Amino acid sequence: MANVVQPEFEQEVIRRVSAIVLGGGRGVRLYPLTKVRCKPAVPVCGRYRLIDIPLSNCIHSGINRVSVLTQFNSHSLNRHIVNTYKFDDFTHGFVEVLAAEQTNETGDWFQGTADAVRKHLLHIKQARTPNYLILSGDQLYRMDYRSIMATHVRKGADITVSALPVAREAAHAFGIMQVHKNGRIRRFIEKPREDAVLDRLVTPNEVFSDFKLKAEGKPYLASMGVYVFKAEVLEQLLLENPGWIDFGKELIPAALKSHKVFAHMFSGFWEDIGTVRSYFDVSMEMTSPTPPFKLYDPDHVIYTRARALPGVSMRKTNATNAIICEGSRIGDATITDAIVGIRSIINDRVRIERSIILGADYFETEAIRDPRHPVGIGEGSYIRHAIIDHNARIGKKVVINGSRKLKDGEGEGYSIRDGIVVVHKSAIIPDGTKIG
Repeated sequence: MANVVQPEFEQEVIRRVSAIVLGGGRGVRLYPLTKVRCKPAVPVCGRYRLIDIPLSNCIHSGINRVSVLTQFNSHSLNRHIVNTYKFDDFTHGFVEVLAAEQTNETGDWFQGTADAVRKHLLHIKQARTPNYLILSGDQLYRMDYRSIMATHVRKGADITVSALPVAREAAHAFGIMQVHKNGRIRRFIEKPREDAVLDRLVTPNEVFSDFKLKAEGKPYLASMGVYVFKAEVLEQLLLENPGWIDFGKELIPAALKSHKVFAHMFSGFWEDIGTVRSYFDVSMEMTSPTPPFKLYDPDHVIYTRARALPGVSMRKTNATNAIICEGSRIGDATITDAIVGIRSIINDRVRIERSIILGADYFETEAIRDPRHPVGIGEGSYIRHAIIDHNARIGKKVVINGSRKLKDGEGEGYSIRDGIVVVHKSAIIPDGTKIG
């Protein structure tokens, strides 16, 4: 973990910051994983939710006052947070969901990231903290937020933006910064497209050297969507400029003219889980012998809901490069480069390759079990390059074969996104079906 600050500094800074996690977007690019849930509630690595990543980072950083802003399909997220994040009466900590609501001042949906915070300022201000830490709810990374707070205070910044080196081909997807050698941000362009603009935003090697970083083919500094604001600065900017609805597009670029805005450099692993493809690719990387994001770090565990589930039951199972989670029952099956989520049922003669099986929300009892369409993957089925959502019922001898050759589209109980077949939550795929 980079840039960990000294214990004597953390007490004063961390105890006086509250975090705001942005999770209010519709998550269109993650559909159909967001068909019945919001982005922060999307499962990751078999047993976690995306929201667990920033919340675990907060806990390890000593931040225990967190608000999660959401508006679409927030039920499962709310249930997960209530069942997972509980603080005792002596810490005065909380993790709360602030859903979009109608008030006397406004009755419309969040229009953007900044607008979401604006609409909940009345609730957020009750924390009475001098600094706000603003985070995204759909990213995979580890960060000690004490380090960005240290930068914020030592620079006397009004706003601090966490910056990550990226290559030119990735720069068009981020807010790109031009940074002075002292760390102050001179320009901030959201998702630049023109080559001439990108040429002017290249960060000189000497600036990377000043921050003890190496460009290594990544000469642009991209915003990670991690911000620190002085409380009065954020409140003033939001209330005096109601037309500014997004942090990256309007608020931060405009604030460069009137406020001290600095960059905080980050060089660790970071991935934006914004599309089905990015979700799939980073999940597949996690099954490799050297995953980019270690789930087994004893000094920075990822917290999630504690469940009383039995261990995995495997009978003549051949598994290679697989993450297999608790409560799963697997027969005489072959599993390669795959994630098998909690309570998964995989029957005999099933072959799974480069796929994500999200598992089930419950164990089926005889009273509720439909013998024609049981939860799980039926005998003799072949699953490749696919995501099988919770409680899906895959029949016998089903073939699901994702491929780059497939066009995006919709089918009965499934969608195709960027060559990946995504079976919807609780969908039924009948015996003998062939997809792909």
